[in-house]
Amino acid sequence: MMYPGGGMFMGMILLIILVVAVVWWLTKGAGARNRGVPGKETPIEILKRRYAAGEITKEQFETMKKDLDS
Repeated sequence: MMYPGGGMFMGMILLIILVVAVVWWLTKGAGARNRGVPGKETPIEILKRRYAAGEITKEQFETMKKDLDS
């Protein structure tokens, strides 16, 4: 036999597990992947984007690209 309030104790445990699962899903799980989390660019992609946006010159681009290749 269960002691009085046992169902409430199990309910609280399940609620805590549910909250932890939702927080994990939003930060590390499918939620983060679906939102397109920034910071997944490779260094060469960042360099190409900066050159395309006109932030760096062709000479700077070539120098930085050579540094990344070595």
